[in-house]
Order: sequence, then structure tokens, then C-alpha cells
Amino acid sequence: MNEDTRPRAVQDHTDGVVLSMLVTPRSSSTGIVSLDDDVIRVRLTAPPVDGKANTALTSYLAGVLDVPKRNVEVLTGSSGRRKRVRVTTEMGSAAVTRLLRDAVGR
Repeated sequence: MNEDTRPRAVQDHTDGVVLSMLVTPRSSSTGIVSLDDDVIRVRLTAPPVDGKANTALTSYLAGVLDVPKRNVEVLTGSSGRRKRVRVTTEMGSAAVTRLLRDAVGR
């Protein structure tokens, strides 16, 4: 995948972008593992209990994308590993994709 190709996992939305994610909770570290065409793979140290993994995910993404935490919302999959997350931002999918790619493996 070249730098200008936007994966299907990052879709433009009316007020930002929607991310398709596959989350692995209770990992040894938090970070983006890979940015595949159809899914963004993320590991979280937080357990999948009482919304802790969702809170950790939204906080982590807010930091990576430099947006307030309130601008990151889990739309679907709040109790599963597959999630769709909306990020309210003026950045388009190309800018978000660049930031996510920069964060892979960090």
C-alpha cells in the first residue's frame, strides 16, 4: 500500500472520520500493531471490563490524532473486539491515515 492510498478502515464522515478497529485488550503494551486495508489492529493494556478498554482506546486515539478525548467515540462494538470509532475532527481521512501510520509500532 503506497503512502497516498487510504485504507477502507479509515472513512470520511460528515464531521470527521470513522475507523474500523480490531482491539486486543490485556496486552503487554498499548499501541497500533498494523493499519491494514480493512481494519486497524490495536493492542491495549486495559482489561475488557467495565468499559476500561473502550476508555483506554479513546484516550489513546485522542493522543495519536491530537484531538480532545471528547471527540473520540465508540459507535459500535463497545462490548466486542471489533469496533467502529468516530473521530470528530476537521482532518480528512488522508491526514488521519498518515498519523495512524506514523504511530504503528510505537
